[in-house]
Amino acid sequence: MKTLPQVTDDIREFRIQGANQIALYSLCFLKKIALCYGFGLRFKTASQHLERARPTAVVLHNCIQIINTSPKISTIDALINTLRNMGEKEAVYSAKIIKNGSTIITYCHSGEAMLFIKHAWIKHKKRFSVIACETEPLEQGVRTAKELAKLGIPVTLIDDNAIGFFIKYADMAIVGADALRKEGLVNKIGTSLLAQAANDAAKPFYVIANSLKMDKRRKFEIEERPANEIYRKIMHKRGLGGIKIRNPAFDTTPWKYVTAVINERGVLTKNQLRKVI
Repeated sequence: MKTLPQVTDDIREFRIQGANQIALYSLCFLKKIALCYGFGLRFKTASQHLERARPTAVVLHNCIQIINTSPKISTIDALINTLRNMGEKEAVYSAKIIKNGSTIITYCHSGEAMLFIKHAWIKHKKRFSVIACETEPLEQGVRTAKELAKLGIPVTLIDDNAIGFFIKYADMAIVGADALRKEGLVNKIGTSLLAQAANDAAKPFYVIANSLKMDKRRKFEIEERPANEIYRKIMHKRGLGGIKIRNPAFDTTPWKYVTAVINERGVLTKNQLRKVI
């Protein structure tokens, strides 16, 4: 069994990625804590440390709130089962959204968005192509491109700066989310630029995100990552002394740019979702 610092470090250092996977990984660890020590101080301390590891992602926060209301092993098991099955429930709607011959542009690496796209290709036999954005600075979009290419899906990998050029070749944008807030969609930094480009080009912008990503927290923090994630790309450069580097991991996309959100309950308009939040 890993220690709390090891599990926290796995999450903080992106060895575990995505809001759902962070929650699943944390819940499995918290279940072991609860089985050994119950739901007392040790459990609460572990919960707080895990939640602080990636503060923007809301799924773990919502799961912990549910557990605090009903502190039982069965509650944790039910949440784990829910998270593992939500993606399949969302993916059935891919037949309605993705059409034969279409080109999808996507961003970063979202487990839910990937399952949605893969489901259309495998289960519904849709034939389409994908434009994947590299997603600086950690290049999660490269992982997306590789996974889709293994299935035989035609994929074009592009630099994030080329979104404005390639949006005219896309029929729709499909992305995941880390949180769904009253003010907008919170996702990997750069998502808002894709949303604006899609809006300017009159292309639909779809978000695949389960209901546990609805974020009602009053206090909200956009996580800032270490500067060396950016600096590693320019380490050979000289004369950078005195330059401040900032590296926010997420941005907020206003709902006016979003066409619809697909979750386990169906296809929701942005206005329907905002009312729920």
